[in-house]
Amino acid sequence: MKKSIKTIIAFAAVAAAFTSTWAAPKNKKTKLQTVTLGVTGTVYEDLWAPAIKTLKAQGINLKLVQFSDYVTPNNALANKEIDLNGFQHRIFFEGELKKGYKITNIGNTFLSPMNLYSNKIKSVDQLKKGDIVAIPNDVSNGGRALKVLADAEIITLKADAGFNPSVDDIVSNNKGVVIKELAANTIPSVLPDVAAAVVNGNYAIDFGIDPETAIFKDSTINESEYWNLIAARTEDLSDSAKVEVFKKIVKAYQSAGTLEVYNKTYNGYYLATGWDEDRFELIGK
Repeated sequence: MKKSIKTIIAFAAVAAAFTSTWAAPKNKKTKLQTVTLGVTGTVYEDLWAPAIKTLKAQGINLKLVQFSDYVTPNNALANKEIDLNGFQHRIFFEGELKKGYKITNIGNTFLSPMNLYSNKIKSVDQLKKGDIVAIPNDVSNGGRALKVLADAEIITLKADAGFNPSVDDIVSNNKGVVIKELAANTIPSVLPDVAAAVVNGNYAIDFGIDPETAIFKDSTINESEYWNLIAARTEDLSDSAKVEVFKKIVKAYQSAGTLEVYNKTYNGYYLATGWDEDRFELIGK
């Protein structure tokens, strides 16, 4: 999946600049330690703004690197092109580990719902046979979307489908809809062309979709498997200097300032989850 031009430019500049940052942690002019964090969507600029301000006062320059898809950030992290990323939930993360990535969850951030939206109908009851319903095509977000459709009684899933079902786990298509799997970042733009679509929270916000307009709201919000997280390279957790910086970053995010953004800027759309779980203690750091 291709990155946007903006992402490529920002990414190349940061990657080139960062190769020597840890070796020379103090910039002679700014006296700041630069750390790069990969994200997906402009909403993260708001979510991380309080932490960035706090960290600057502590001598850390946290720079966000935007990616236009969910495929690239973990690859970039594993290849040492960024230092951290913060875009994925636990199920997606666990799936990525199966690709061989040596990365570790160092802190929980939030949970955001994946709601069902439509530009054409007002309720699930109006769906009819042959209508197209779009869902993300990556395994974990697609699985979560199928759970949303099942909870809306549009489909029925196998009893043992678990947290990560696939279309093969559908045992009954109650509405006779056609499920179309698309890249998550493209789904908001196809809403005019489909009957309904399950949209990731960050992309819904980026496209200006009001969560109150959902024709069915996500019911998976109490499941920790969908908590979003901050990931670091596992090898970096053997470096005590890096660990101390990472701890400051996690603490700065899990703050009253971030909660204010959740509640005031986004009207509670984002929920603080797992902030009482010390990931560094769990991994022995």
